[in-house]
Amino acid sequence: MPIIVNLDVVLAKRKMKSVELAKLIGITEQNLSILKTGKAKAIRLSTLDAICEHLECQPGDILEYKKL
Repeated sequence: MPIIVNLDVVLAKRKMKSVELAKLIGITEQNLSILKTGKAKAIRLSTLDAICEHLECQPGDILEYKKL
């Protein structure tokens, strides 16, 4: 898939653990893990909004398009 999820990179830069972010945005650790590994087929805009709000970043910091 040409969409790359850089959530783990942004989390590392913010020195935040996945479990902490999951609690802050109100999703399960398992669902956050699916998103981090790029296995998610979709992401709700409300979830992306919450992630960006708590990590103080832009959607482009998390999602990247790479042409195959």
